[in-house]
Amino acid sequence: METAVEMARRVLAPATQSEFDRRVEQQARILVDELRRGELDSQGFATGLEVELYAVDDEGRLVHVPPATFEEAGCGKEFGLHNVELNTPPTAFDAAGIETQASAIRRKLETAREVMIRQGLRLVLDGMWTIPPAEGSIAYLSDVDEIDGITIAANMSSDPRYYAIDNHVLERSGGSVGVEVPGARHAFPSILIESLTSSIQPHLQVPRTEEFPTYYNVALRTLGPVLALATNSPFLPADMYNAVEDDRRLVEETFHELRIPVFERTVNAGPWEKACVPPDLDTAEDVVDRLVEDSTCAPFLFEWGRKENESEGDEPCWELVHKYGTYWRWVRSVIGDEADERGEGRSLRIEYRPLPTQPSVEDVIGLHCLVTGLIRGLVAAEHPIVELPWADARDGFYNAMRDGLDAELHWVTEDGDPTTEPERIYPELFAFARRGLREQGLSDAEAEAHIAPLATRWHERTTPSGWKKRRVETRLDEGRSLSDAIESMQTEYLRRSRTDEPFVEWE
Repeated sequence: METAVEMARRVLAPATQSEFDRRVEQQARILVDELRRGELDSQGFATGLEVELYAVDDEGRLVHVPPATFEEAGCGKEFGLHNVELNTPPTAFDAAGIETQASAIRRKLETAREVMIRQGLRLVLDGMWTIPPAEGSIAYLSDVDEIDGITIAANMSSDPRYYAIDNHVLERSGGSVGVEVPGARHAFPSILIESLTSSIQPHLQVPRTEEFPTYYNVALRTLGPVLALATNSPFLPADMYNAVEDDRRLVEETFHELRIPVFERTVNAGPWEKACVPPDLDTAEDVVDRLVEDSTCAPFLFEWGRKENESEGDEPCWELVHKYGTYWRWVRSVIGDEADERGEGRSLRIEYRPLPTQPSVEDVIGLHCLVTGLIRGLVAAEHPIVELPWADARDGFYNAMRDGLDAELHWVTEDGDPTTEPERIYPELFAFARRGLREQGLSDAEAEAHIAPLATRWHERTTPSGWKKRRVETRLDEGRSLSDAIESMQTEYLRRSRTDEPFVEWE
Protein backbone atom coordinates (compact mmCIF):
# COMPACT_ATOMS: atom_id res chain seq x y z
CA MET A 1 0.00 0.00 0.00
CA GLU A 2 1.26 3.46 -0.90
CA THR A 3 2.37 5.45 2.15
CA ALA A 4 1.21 8.99 2.93
CA VAL A 5 4.70 10.27 2.07
CA GLU A 6 4.74 8.45 -1.27
CA MET A 7 1.31 9.83 -2.12
CA ALA A 8 2.41 13.35 -1.16
CA ARG A 9 5.38 13.03 -3.53
CA ARG A 10 3.01 12.01 -6.32
CA VAL A 11 0.74 14.98 -5.57
CA LEU A 12 3.63 17.42 -5.77
CA ALA A 13 4.92 16.17 -9.12
CA PRO A 14 4.65 18.78 -11.93
CA ALA A 15 2.84 16.27 -14.15
CA THR A 16 0.11 15.92 -11.52
CA GLN A 17 -0.56 19.65 -11.43
CA SER A 18 -0.72 19.84 -15.23
CA GLU A 19 -3.24 17.01 -15.42
CA PHE A 20 -5.22 18.36 -12.48
CA ASP A 21 -5.46 21.83 -14.03
CA ARG A 22 -6.49 20.33 -17.36
CA ARG A 23 -9.34 18.45 -15.70
CA VAL A 24 -10.41 21.49 -13.68
CA GLU A 25 -10.68 23.56 -16.86
CA GLN A 26 -12.71 20.83 -18.55
CA GLN A 27 -14.99 20.31 -15.55
CA ALA A 28 -15.52 24.06 -15.20
CA ARG A 29 -17.16 24.14 -18.60
CA ILE A 30 -19.49 21.31 -17.54
CA LEU A 31 -20.43 23.10 -14.35
CA VAL A 32 -21.03 26.44 -16.05
CA ASP A 33 -23.45 24.71 -18.42
CA GLU A 34 -25.22 23.14 -15.43
CA LEU A 35 -25.51 26.53 -13.75
CA ARG A 36 -27.00 28.05 -16.88
CA ARG A 37 -29.56 25.26 -17.05
CA GLY A 38 -30.49 25.73 -13.38
CA GLU A 39 -29.34 22.23 -12.41
CA LEU A 40 -27.90 23.45 -9.10
CA ASP A 41 -31.20 25.03 -8.08
CA SER A 42 -32.88 23.42 -5.07
CA GLN A 43 -36.27 23.39 -3.36
CA GLY A 44 -35.37 25.69 -0.49
CA PHE A 45 -32.79 27.09 1.87
CA ALA A 46 -30.65 24.66 3.85
CA THR A 47 -27.92 25.06 6.43
CA GLY A 48 -24.96 23.11 7.76
CA LEU A 49 -22.27 23.68 10.36
CA GLU A 50 -18.64 22.78 11.09
CA VAL A 51 -17.10 23.17 14.56
CA GLU A 52 -13.40 22.77 15.37
CA LEU A 53 -12.03 21.95 18.84
CA TYR A 54 -8.74 21.00 20.47
CA ALA A 55 -7.67 18.55 23.19
CA VAL A 56 -6.01 19.18 26.55
CA ASP A 57 -5.05 17.20 29.63
CA ASP A 58 -6.35 17.86 33.14
CA GLU A 59 -3.84 20.69 33.54
CA GLY A 60 -5.04 22.38 30.35
CA ARG A 61 -1.93 21.50 28.34
CA LEU A 62 -2.31 20.67 24.66
CA VAL A 63 -2.32 16.94 23.85
CA HIS A 64 -3.02 14.60 20.94
CA VAL A 65 -6.55 13.33 20.40
CA PRO A 66 -6.80 9.55 20.99
CA PRO A 67 -7.80 7.65 17.79
CA ALA A 68 -10.79 6.16 19.62
CA THR A 69 -12.38 9.63 19.69
CA PHE A 70 -12.69 9.66 15.91
CA GLU A 71 -13.89 6.07 15.74
CA GLU A 72 -16.52 6.21 18.49
CA ALA A 73 -17.81 9.79 18.15
CA GLY A 74 -17.81 10.12 14.36
CA CYS A 75 -15.53 13.16 14.53
CA GLY A 76 -13.33 14.35 11.71
CA LYS A 77 -9.58 14.85 11.82
CA GLU A 78 -8.01 18.22 11.24
CA PHE A 79 -4.51 19.52 10.57
CA GLY A 80 -3.05 18.98 14.03
CA LEU A 81 -3.08 15.76 16.01
CA HIS A 82 -4.66 17.84 18.79
CA ASN A 83 -7.59 18.95 16.58
CA VAL A 84 -11.12 17.58 16.17
CA GLU A 85 -13.87 18.67 13.77
CA LEU A 86 -17.60 18.13 14.29
CA ASN A 87 -19.89 18.37 11.24
CA THR A 88 -23.65 18.41 10.82
CA PRO A 89 -25.38 17.10 7.69
CA PRO A 90 -27.25 19.79 5.74
CA THR A 91 -30.83 20.30 6.91
CA ALA A 92 -33.72 22.47 5.82
CA PHE A 93 -33.36 26.01 7.13
CA ASP A 94 -36.32 26.00 9.52
CA ALA A 95 -36.94 25.49 13.25
CA ALA A 96 -36.74 21.69 13.01
CA GLY A 97 -33.59 21.82 10.90
CA ILE A 98 -31.83 24.14 13.34
CA GLU A 99 -32.76 21.90 16.25
CA THR A 100 -31.45 18.90 14.31
CA GLN A 101 -28.15 20.72 13.84
CA ALA A 102 -27.92 21.66 17.51
CA SER A 103 -28.76 18.12 18.61
CA ALA A 104 -26.16 16.64 16.27
CA ILE A 105 -23.41 18.90 17.60
CA ARG A 106 -24.39 18.23 21.22
CA ARG A 107 -24.56 14.47 20.66
CA LYS A 108 -21.20 14.25 18.89
CA LEU A 109 -19.53 16.52 21.44
CA GLU A 110 -20.94 14.57 24.38
CA THR A 111 -19.76 11.25 22.92
CA ALA A 112 -16.31 12.64 22.12
CA ARG A 113 -15.99 14.10 25.60
CA GLU A 114 -16.92 10.76 27.18
CA VAL A 115 -14.21 9.00 25.18
CA MET A 116 -11.65 11.64 26.12
CA ILE A 117 -12.56 11.70 29.82
CA ARG A 118 -11.92 7.96 30.06
CA GLN A 119 -8.30 8.80 29.22
CA GLY A 120 -8.05 11.84 31.48
CA LEU A 121 -8.35 14.31 28.60
CA ARG A 122 -10.75 17.08 27.59
CA LEU A 123 -12.05 18.72 24.42
CA VAL A 124 -12.20 22.50 24.42
CA LEU A 125 -14.58 24.90 22.67
CA ASP A 126 -12.21 27.80 22.06
CA GLY A 127 -10.70 29.95 19.32
CA MET A 128 -7.01 29.32 20.06
CA TRP A 129 -5.04 27.13 22.46
CA THR A 130 -2.81 29.09 24.82
CA ILE A 131 -1.46 26.56 27.37
CA PRO A 132 1.37 24.82 25.49
CA PRO A 133 2.17 21.10 25.45
CA ALA A 134 4.84 19.77 27.78
CA GLU A 135 7.71 20.43 25.35
CA GLY A 136 6.63 24.03 24.69
CA SER A 137 4.83 25.65 21.76
CA ILE A 138 7.86 26.45 19.59
CA ALA A 139 9.29 22.95 19.89
CA TYR A 140 5.88 21.36 19.24
CA LEU A 141 5.20 23.44 16.12
CA SER A 142 8.79 23.12 14.82
CA ASP A 143 9.21 19.36 15.21
CA VAL A 144 9.72 18.17 11.63
CA ASP A 145 11.52 15.40 9.77
CA GLU A 146 12.38 15.05 6.10
CA ILE A 147 11.58 11.76 4.40
CA ASP A 148 12.49 11.35 0.72
CA GLY A 149 12.43 15.11 0.27
CA ILE A 150 9.04 15.58 1.97
CA THR A 151 8.80 17.65 5.15
CA ILE A 152 6.75 15.81 7.77
CA ALA A 153 5.58 17.66 10.87
CA ALA A 154 5.56 15.24 13.80
CA ASN A 155 2.35 16.69 15.27
CA MET A 156 0.41 16.88 12.01
CA SER A 157 -2.27 14.32 11.17
CA SER A 158 -0.84 11.59 8.93
CA ASP A 159 -2.67 12.41 5.72
CA PRO A 160 -1.13 12.78 2.24
CA ARG A 161 -3.34 15.82 1.59
CA TYR A 162 -2.02 17.64 4.66
CA TYR A 163 1.56 16.68 3.84
CA ALA A 164 1.13 17.90 0.28
CA ILE A 165 -0.44 21.21 1.33
CA ASP A 166 2.34 21.77 3.84
CA ASN A 167 5.11 21.09 1.35
CA HIS A 168 3.47 23.05 -1.45
CA VAL A 169 3.11 26.13 0.76
CA LEU A 170 6.68 25.74 2.07
CA GLU A 171 7.95 25.55 -1.51
CA ARG A 172 6.16 28.80 -2.36
CA SER A 173 7.34 30.57 0.81
CA GLY A 174 11.03 29.70 0.70
CA GLY A 175 10.99 26.88 3.24
CA SER A 176 9.35 28.51 6.24
CA VAL A 177 6.15 30.27 7.26
CA GLY A 178 5.86 33.03 9.80
CA VAL A 179 3.65 34.54 12.41
CA GLU A 180 3.93 38.24 13.21
CA VAL A 181 1.48 39.77 15.68
CA PRO A 182 1.91 42.21 18.58
CA GLY A 183 4.61 40.83 20.87
CA ALA A 184 5.56 37.80 18.77
CA ARG A 185 7.51 37.15 15.61
CA HIS A 186 8.56 33.64 14.57
CA ALA A 187 9.31 31.49 11.52
CA PHE A 188 8.38 27.80 11.41
CA PRO A 189 9.41 24.90 9.15
CA SER A 190 5.78 23.80 8.70
CA ILE A 191 2.32 25.32 8.36
CA LEU A 192 1.30 23.43 11.51
CA ILE A 193 1.22 26.90 13.11
CA GLU A 194 -2.25 27.14 11.52
CA SER A 195 -3.43 24.49 13.99
CA LEU A 196 -3.23 27.05 16.78
CA THR A 197 -6.69 28.13 15.66
CA SER A 198 -10.21 26.70 15.91
CA SER A 199 -13.24 28.00 14.05
CA ILE A 200 -16.91 27.48 13.32
CA GLN A 201 -18.17 27.62 9.74
CA PRO A 202 -21.88 28.13 9.09
CA HIS A 203 -23.14 27.11 5.64
CA LEU A 204 -26.16 28.58 3.88
CA GLN A 205 -27.55 26.89 0.77
CA VAL A 206 -29.20 29.34 -1.64
CA PRO A 207 -31.98 27.67 -3.67
CA ARG A 208 -31.82 29.78 -6.86
CA THR A 209 -28.41 30.11 -8.45
CA GLU A 210 -29.33 33.38 -10.14
CA GLU A 211 -29.79 34.91 -6.65
CA PHE A 212 -26.54 33.52 -5.29
CA PRO A 213 -24.39 36.61 -6.05
CA THR A 214 -26.78 38.82 -4.06
CA TYR A 215 -26.61 36.56 -1.00
CA TYR A 216 -22.84 36.27 -1.32
CA ASN A 217 -22.27 40.02 -1.64
CA VAL A 218 -24.57 40.68 1.33
CA ALA A 219 -22.59 38.13 3.39
CA LEU A 220 -19.36 40.03 2.67
CA ARG A 221 -20.90 43.20 4.11
CA THR A 222 -21.80 41.55 7.39
CA LEU A 223 -18.24 40.39 8.16
CA GLY A 224 -17.10 43.28 10.35
CA PRO A 225 -20.11 43.64 12.67
CA VAL A 226 -20.56 39.87 13.07
CA LEU A 227 -16.86 39.17 13.74
CA ALA A 228 -16.78 41.97 16.34
CA LEU A 229 -19.44 40.08 18.34
CA ALA A 230 -17.64 36.75 18.05
CA THR A 231 -13.95 37.44 18.75
CA ASN A 232 -12.31 34.77 20.91
CA SER A 233 -8.56 34.53 20.22
CA PRO A 234 -6.63 37.52 21.64
CA PHE A 235 -3.60 35.59 22.95
CA LEU A 236 -0.97 33.21 21.67
CA PRO A 237 0.51 30.63 24.02
CA ALA A 238 2.53 32.71 26.48
CA ASP A 239 5.82 31.01 25.61
CA MET A 240 5.53 32.33 22.04
CA TYR A 241 5.90 35.96 23.04
CA ASN A 242 9.32 37.48 22.47
CA ALA A 243 10.83 39.78 25.10
CA VAL A 244 8.00 42.15 26.05
CA GLU A 245 8.92 45.43 27.71
CA ASP A 246 5.42 46.36 28.85
CA ASP A 247 3.02 43.48 29.54
CA ARG A 248 0.03 45.75 30.10
CA ARG A 249 0.62 47.53 26.80
CA LEU A 250 0.81 44.18 25.00
CA VAL A 251 -2.60 43.22 26.38
CA GLU A 252 -4.03 46.54 25.23
CA GLU A 253 -2.52 46.25 21.74
CA THR A 254 -3.08 42.56 21.01
CA PHE A 255 -5.74 41.90 18.40
CA HIS A 256 -9.11 40.58 19.51
CA GLU A 257 -8.97 37.90 16.80
CA LEU A 258 -5.41 36.65 16.27
CA ARG A 259 -6.55 33.60 14.29
CA ILE A 260 -7.16 35.85 11.26
CA PRO A 261 -3.54 37.06 10.85
CA VAL A 262 -2.13 33.69 11.93
CA PHE A 263 -4.06 31.90 9.19
CA GLU A 264 -3.36 34.53 6.54
CA ARG A 265 0.36 34.61 7.27
CA THR A 266 0.45 30.82 7.13
CA VAL A 267 -1.19 30.15 3.76
CA ASN A 268 -0.57 33.38 1.81
CA ALA A 269 2.80 32.13 0.65
CA GLY A 270 4.90 34.05 -1.85
CA PRO A 271 2.66 35.46 -4.61
CA TRP A 272 -0.38 33.58 -3.32
CA GLU A 273 -3.24 35.44 -1.64
CA LYS A 274 -5.44 32.49 -0.83
CA ALA A 275 -6.88 33.72 2.49
CA CYS A 276 -8.53 37.10 2.09
CA VAL A 277 -11.81 38.98 1.79
CA PRO A 278 -12.85 38.07 -1.77
CA PRO A 279 -14.34 40.52 -4.28
CA ASP A 280 -18.05 40.69 -5.09
CA LEU A 281 -19.68 38.26 -7.49
CA ASP A 282 -21.50 39.54 -10.58
CA THR A 283 -22.95 36.23 -11.74
CA ALA A 284 -23.15 32.66 -10.47
CA GLU A 285 -20.67 31.72 -13.17
CA ASP A 286 -18.06 33.82 -11.35
CA VAL A 287 -18.11 31.11 -8.67
CA VAL A 288 -16.57 28.68 -11.14
CA ASP A 289 -14.25 31.17 -12.81
CA ARG A 290 -12.75 32.29 -9.48
CA LEU A 291 -12.06 28.72 -8.48
CA VAL A 292 -10.37 27.92 -11.78
CA GLU A 293 -8.20 31.05 -11.51
CA ASP A 294 -7.09 30.32 -7.95
CA SER A 295 -3.52 29.03 -7.62
CA THR A 296 -3.47 25.25 -7.50
CA CYS A 297 -2.23 23.75 -4.23
CA ALA A 298 -1.83 20.04 -3.44
CA PRO A 299 -3.76 18.64 -6.43
CA PHE A 300 -5.19 15.11 -6.20
CA LEU A 301 -6.64 13.04 -9.02
CA PHE A 302 -9.93 11.20 -8.71
CA GLU A 303 -8.69 7.73 -9.63
CA TRP A 304 -6.13 7.70 -6.80
CA GLY A 305 -8.88 7.11 -4.29
CA ARG A 306 -11.43 5.39 -6.52
CA LYS A 307 -12.75 2.07 -5.36
CA GLU A 308 -12.62 -0.91 -7.67
CA ASN A 309 -16.35 -0.80 -8.45
CA GLU A 310 -16.36 2.90 -9.32
CA SER A 311 -15.95 4.36 -12.77
CA GLU A 312 -14.51 7.70 -13.79
CA GLY A 313 -17.98 8.86 -14.77
CA ASP A 314 -19.23 8.66 -11.20
CA GLU A 315 -17.70 12.03 -10.29
CA PRO A 316 -17.69 14.29 -13.37
CA CYS A 317 -16.40 17.33 -11.44
CA TRP A 318 -14.28 15.63 -8.77
CA GLU A 319 -11.08 17.64 -9.25
CA LEU A 320 -12.98 20.93 -9.46
CA VAL A 321 -14.77 20.23 -6.18
CA HIS A 322 -11.54 18.99 -4.60
CA LYS A 323 -9.89 22.32 -5.37
CA TYR A 324 -12.19 23.97 -2.81
CA GLY A 325 -10.07 22.31 -0.11
CA THR A 326 -7.36 24.93 -0.67
CA TYR A 327 -9.59 27.78 -1.87
CA TRP A 328 -9.37 29.75 1.38
CA ARG A 329 -11.54 32.88 1.48
CA TRP A 330 -13.24 34.42 4.52
CA VAL A 331 -16.51 34.01 2.67
CA ARG A 332 -16.35 31.07 0.30
CA SER A 333 -18.72 29.89 -2.38
CA VAL A 334 -19.02 26.11 -2.28
CA ILE A 335 -20.44 23.62 -4.74
CA GLY A 336 -22.10 21.31 -2.24
CA ASP A 337 -22.32 17.67 -3.24
CA GLU A 338 -23.75 16.23 0.01
CA ALA A 339 -27.46 15.44 -0.09
CA ASP A 340 -29.63 17.15 2.53
CA GLU A 341 -32.52 15.57 4.43
CA ARG A 342 -34.77 16.12 1.41
CA GLY A 343 -32.45 14.08 -0.77
CA GLU A 344 -31.21 17.07 -2.75
CA GLY A 345 -27.56 16.94 -3.73
CA ARG A 346 -25.49 19.41 -5.73
CA SER A 347 -26.16 23.03 -4.84
CA LEU A 348 -24.49 26.38 -4.26
CA ARG A 349 -23.68 27.27 -0.68
CA ILE A 350 -22.07 30.14 1.18
CA GLU A 351 -19.46 29.08 3.72
CA TYR A 352 -18.87 31.79 6.34
CA ARG A 353 -15.32 31.22 7.60
CA PRO A 354 -13.94 34.00 9.85
CA LEU A 355 -15.60 33.02 13.14
CA PRO A 356 -13.69 31.50 16.06
CA THR A 357 -15.13 28.58 18.00
CA GLN A 358 -17.33 29.83 20.85
CA PRO A 359 -17.33 28.89 24.57
CA SER A 360 -20.51 26.76 24.54
CA VAL A 361 -22.73 24.84 22.13
CA GLU A 362 -25.48 27.41 22.71
CA ASP A 363 -23.07 30.18 21.68
CA VAL A 364 -22.06 28.21 18.57
CA ILE A 365 -25.67 27.65 17.50
CA GLY A 366 -26.60 31.24 18.30
CA LEU A 367 -23.83 32.57 16.08
CA HIS A 368 -24.82 30.10 13.36
CA CYS A 369 -28.39 31.45 13.49
CA LEU A 370 -27.22 35.05 13.59
CA VAL A 371 -25.16 34.60 10.42
CA THR A 372 -27.70 32.63 8.39
CA GLY A 373 -30.67 34.64 9.68
CA LEU A 374 -28.96 37.96 9.00
CA ILE A 375 -27.99 37.12 5.42
CA ARG A 376 -31.47 35.74 4.72
CA GLY A 377 -33.24 38.69 6.37
CA LEU A 378 -31.24 41.40 4.60
CA VAL A 379 -31.88 39.88 1.18
CA ALA A 380 -35.57 39.14 1.87
CA ALA A 381 -36.10 42.79 2.84
CA GLU A 382 -34.12 44.07 -0.17
CA HIS A 383 -32.01 45.97 2.33
CA PRO A 384 -29.60 48.48 0.69
CA ILE A 385 -26.56 47.02 2.48
CA VAL A 386 -25.29 45.92 -0.94
CA GLU A 387 -24.66 49.62 -1.65
CA LEU A 388 -21.88 49.63 0.95
CA PRO A 389 -18.58 49.88 -0.97
CA TRP A 390 -16.68 46.62 -0.93
CA ALA A 391 -13.54 48.35 0.38
CA ASP A 392 -15.48 49.62 3.41
CA ALA A 393 -16.73 46.10 4.13
CA ARG A 394 -13.17 44.75 3.90
CA ASP A 395 -11.78 47.49 6.14
CA GLY A 396 -14.52 46.94 8.72
CA PHE A 397 -13.62 43.26 8.86
CA TYR A 398 -9.95 43.89 9.61
CA ASN A 399 -10.86 46.67 12.04
CA ALA A 400 -13.05 44.17 13.94
CA MET A 401 -10.17 41.69 13.92
CA ARG A 402 -7.97 44.25 15.66
CA ASP A 403 -10.38 46.16 17.90
CA GLY A 404 -13.43 43.94 18.49
CA LEU A 405 -16.51 45.90 19.54
CA ASP A 406 -14.46 49.11 19.63
CA ALA A 407 -13.72 48.85 15.91
CA GLU A 408 -14.73 51.34 13.26
CA LEU A 409 -17.38 49.41 11.35
CA HIS A 410 -19.20 50.31 8.14
CA TRP A 411 -22.88 49.87 7.35
CA VAL A 412 -25.72 51.22 5.24
CA THR A 413 -28.99 51.61 7.13
CA GLU A 414 -32.34 50.44 5.82
CA ASP A 415 -32.97 54.09 4.85
CA GLY A 416 -29.86 54.02 2.67
CA ASP A 417 -27.66 56.15 4.95
CA PRO A 418 -23.98 55.19 5.31
CA THR A 419 -22.95 54.99 8.95
CA THR A 420 -20.07 53.99 11.21
CA GLU A 421 -22.10 54.41 14.41
CA PRO A 422 -22.44 51.07 16.25
CA GLU A 423 -25.60 52.37 17.95
CA ARG A 424 -27.24 52.42 14.52
CA ILE A 425 -25.59 49.30 13.13
CA TYR A 426 -26.36 46.70 15.79
CA PRO A 427 -30.09 47.31 16.36
CA GLU A 428 -30.57 46.80 12.59
CA LEU A 429 -28.29 43.79 12.51
CA PHE A 430 -30.27 41.99 15.22
CA ALA A 431 -33.64 43.06 13.79
CA PHE A 432 -32.84 41.65 10.35
CA ALA A 433 -31.34 38.47 11.80
CA ARG A 434 -34.64 37.89 13.60
CA ARG A 435 -36.52 38.68 10.40
CA GLY A 436 -34.47 36.15 8.45
CA LEU A 437 -35.27 33.44 10.97
CA ARG A 438 -38.94 34.33 10.85
CA GLU A 439 -38.81 34.17 7.04
CA GLN A 440 -37.78 30.54 7.53
CA GLY A 441 -40.75 29.74 9.73
CA LEU A 442 -39.35 30.32 13.22
CA SER A 443 -41.70 31.96 15.69
CA ASP A 444 -40.87 35.30 17.29
CA ALA A 445 -39.96 33.47 20.50
CA GLU A 446 -37.73 30.95 18.69
CA ALA A 447 -35.93 33.67 16.76
CA GLU A 448 -35.43 35.72 19.91
CA ALA A 449 -34.06 32.75 21.83
CA HIS A 450 -31.26 32.36 19.27
CA ILE A 451 -30.43 36.04 18.80
CA ALA A 452 -30.86 37.39 22.36
CA PRO A 453 -27.52 36.10 23.75
CA LEU A 454 -25.64 37.81 20.91
CA ALA A 455 -27.63 41.01 21.42
CA THR A 456 -26.68 40.86 25.10
CA ARG A 457 -23.01 40.81 24.11
CA TRP A 458 -23.57 44.11 22.34
CA HIS A 459 -25.66 45.73 25.06
CA GLU A 460 -23.16 44.75 27.76
CA ARG A 461 -20.14 45.37 25.47
CA THR A 462 -18.66 41.96 26.22
CA THR A 463 -17.20 39.23 24.03
CA PRO A 464 -15.05 36.19 24.82
CA SER A 465 -11.90 38.06 23.71
CA GLY A 466 -12.81 41.06 25.86
CA TRP A 467 -13.39 38.72 28.81
CA LYS A 468 -9.96 37.14 28.27
CA LYS A 469 -8.17 40.48 28.01
CA ARG A 470 -9.81 41.80 31.19
CA ARG A 471 -8.91 38.66 33.11
CA VAL A 472 -5.26 38.91 32.04
CA GLU A 473 -5.15 42.61 32.95
CA THR A 474 -6.51 41.84 36.42
CA ARG A 475 -3.85 39.23 37.01
CA LEU A 476 -1.11 41.58 35.81
CA ASP A 477 -2.39 44.17 38.27
CA GLU A 478 -1.98 41.52 40.99
CA GLY A 479 1.71 41.36 40.11
CA ARG A 480 1.72 38.16 38.08
CA SER A 481 3.92 37.63 35.03
CA LEU A 482 2.40 37.69 31.57
CA SER A 483 2.83 33.91 31.29
CA ASP A 484 1.12 33.28 34.61
CA ALA A 485 -1.68 35.74 33.78
CA ILE A 486 -2.46 34.07 30.44
CA GLU A 487 -2.32 30.54 31.86
CA SER A 488 -4.50 31.49 34.84
CA MET A 489 -7.06 33.16 32.56
CA GLN A 490 -7.11 30.14 30.28
CA THR A 491 -7.54 27.76 33.19
CA GLU A 492 -10.63 29.71 34.24
CA TYR A 493 -11.89 29.70 30.64
CA LEU A 494 -11.47 25.93 30.43
CA ARG A 495 -13.37 25.40 33.67
CA ARG A 496 -16.27 27.60 32.60
CA SER A 497 -16.50 26.25 29.05
CA ARG A 498 -16.73 22.65 30.32
CA THR A 499 -20.08 23.45 31.93
CA ASP A 500 -21.54 24.60 28.57
CA GLU A 501 -22.84 27.67 30.38
CA PRO A 502 -23.65 30.36 27.76
CA PHE A 503 -20.99 33.04 27.63
CA VAL A 504 -23.34 35.90 28.61
CA GLU A 505 -23.81 34.22 31.99
CA TRP A 506 -20.07 34.25 32.74
CA GLU A 507 -19.74 37.81 34.00
